[in-house]
Amino acid sequence: MRLLLDTHILLALIENRVADFGSHVRSLLENEDSEFVASVASLWEIAIKWRLGKLELSTTLEAFPELLEAMGIEIISISARYAVAAVEPEPRTRDPFDRLLLAQCKIEALRLVTVDHALLDHPLAARKA
Repeated sequence: MRLLLDTHILLALIENRVADFGSHVRSLLENEDSEFVASVASLWEIAIKWRLGKLELSTTLEAFPELLEAMGIEIISISARYAVAAVEPEPRTRDPFDRLLLAQCKIEALRLVTVDHALLDHPLAARKA
């Protein structure tokens, strides 16, 4: 299964904090058949929060692309198709990053790994492996 990692999940993987999550998320992340994908939108969100002083990082921002590649995590860019895609049902979030991630899931046949309560029940959210 191809899984798009929500920003907080991506950060936990990078910082080796997967144990912080419940069994549902851990089973998805530990499944050998899973392929992991990260969005440039998540990198952008991380950069914004770090620059605002709302996030501490264990590595430099500039190292993230190479680090993700070394971890076998594919990075997908943001395209116009994602920006204009309608996601049904309408998500319970107003967060533009979350909406963009859901659009990427819809178009690329991905499932979103998240613990965000506004996204957990969405049909594009990943279910147990």
